[in-house]
Amino acid sequence: MVVTGEQLRGARAMARIEQSELAQKAGVSVDTIKRLERTVGPISANVQTMAAIVQVLEAAGLEFIPENGGGAGIRFRERKA
Repeated sequence: MVVTGEQLRGARAMARIEQSELAQKAGVSVDTIKRLERTVGPISANVQTMAAIVQVLEAAGLEFIPENGGGAGIRFRERKA
């Protein structure tokens, strides 16, 4: 899955996770998070790094929406009733 810098910033904001907390939980440096969030468009990063970051955000209840003609995005996963 391709993740954009905009999605990463938005997801972290929606999850209310500070850059330092996301970095710690994903096992990466705060500088890495900052660099990736500054990216305009698709993020170019180590596959394991992105997988770890996405896993933390998905565990917080978020879902990354791929580009589907309407633009890539982020949303909360459907909650079970």
